[in-house]
Amino acid sequence: MIILNKSEIEALIDRSTIAPAIKSAFVATRQGQVELPPVGHITFPDHNADCHIKYGHMRHQDNFVIKVATGFPGNADLGMPTGNGMVLVLSAITGALQAVLHDEMRLTDVRTGIAGALASQALARPKARRVLVLGTGPQTVEQVLAHRAILGDQTEFSIWGRSAERATACAAALGASTAPDLQAAVSQADIIVTATGAKTPLFPADWVMPGTHITAVGADAPGKQELDIALVARADRLVVDLVTQCAHHGEVSHAIATGMVHPNTLVELGAIFAGEAPGRQSTSDITIADLTGIAAQDIAIAQCILAAHHS
Repeated sequence: MIILNKSEIEALIDRSTIAPAIKSAFVATRQGQVELPPVGHITFPDHNADCHIKYGHMRHQDNFVIKVATGFPGNADLGMPTGNGMVLVLSAITGALQAVLHDEMRLTDVRTGIAGALASQALARPKARRVLVLGTGPQTVEQVLAHRAILGDQTEFSIWGRSAERATACAAALGASTAPDLQAAVSQADIIVTATGAKTPLFPADWVMPGTHITAVGADAPGKQELDIALVARADRLVVDLVTQCAHHGEVSHAIATGMVHPNTLVELGAIFAGEAPGRQSTSDITIADLTGIAAQDIAIAQCILAAHHS
């Protein structure tokens, strides 16, 4: 059995090989090749925290994956990581445990960042360059790194956070600028990435200009919300990683609950990657990618790490 800790896993991360694997995982999900049971959630209201369990099996593969990830935002004030967890890889032939990837949520952060950048690449206007990232945690770092790798070095990044001090520090570490005026930053951005644990909308719908693309990755558990329902309803294209999952606890779930959006209007990201559905249809479209994270991504990145370990 293989046991890898966070530092060992970190040394095996190669975004250039992980990105195409993640993309293929979305296509496989769309084509019904991945068994994805409903996500398990545990909430800890006293600590504004949660734990989610994602698991799945890609057909015809010898292994399946169970991922446990926790989010405790209050840890930041204690000088502790806000996320933790591990990925278990088991045999789909015997059920035996094959590997323990004690990544402390590192793999979740990386695969979420890559998925966000792939979604932005597929849905943003071709010449989109100005990227606004809302958040100051580890996922903001991953979104910037992945967007820079996938969209190119010419991409410009600005960071906004509820804590100006953290936003400044985060921006400095990433070679980005800060966005002290959120309304101005939202109205001027080509791409907006929301990467927070917010439970209420971060900005009103009317701040967003035509042609903007938004990738929202924060609403990965019930009760979370980063986008105004009116913005979701206003969007010309609503793309999700998995319809059933996002309709339950994604950004679109709030608009569906009010009747402002119908699930039939949602397009899965895998369908766009597979060429089965178009993405942006006009330069003036407002497009939204609602990504709650699916186990197919965890399967793909675990395979990449184990392949790198064996090489």
